[in-house]
Amino acid sequence: MSSLAAAVPVADTGPSVSTVCFVLQARPEPGVMPRVVELFAKRGLVPQKWLSTASPTILTIEVQMAGLERDLADYIARCMRQVVGVETVLTSETLVAS
Repeated sequence: MSSLAAAVPVADTGPSVSTVCFVLQARPEPGVMPRVVELFAKRGLVPQKWLSTASPTILTIEVQMAGLERDLADYIARCMRQVVGVETVLTSETLVAS
């Protein structure tokens, strides 16, 4: 890390809320989407955003979930990777001051 980054003070705006984004690519099969959404539903969670696009060769799903703890997000991502037909799962986290 550069010394400049260490020298710049960060204002404390209170607690922050994280939003986790999952992006996965899978085979375009009808059972993939319900198996992925089930990972949230069985925990009583409703994603804030769900976007899916399909072509004849690939299904892409983007899911955003706010307030998800990092351990649970990592666990859900691991479960997504085990869903039949899922080829790739990427995650990112954004912190937003509340």
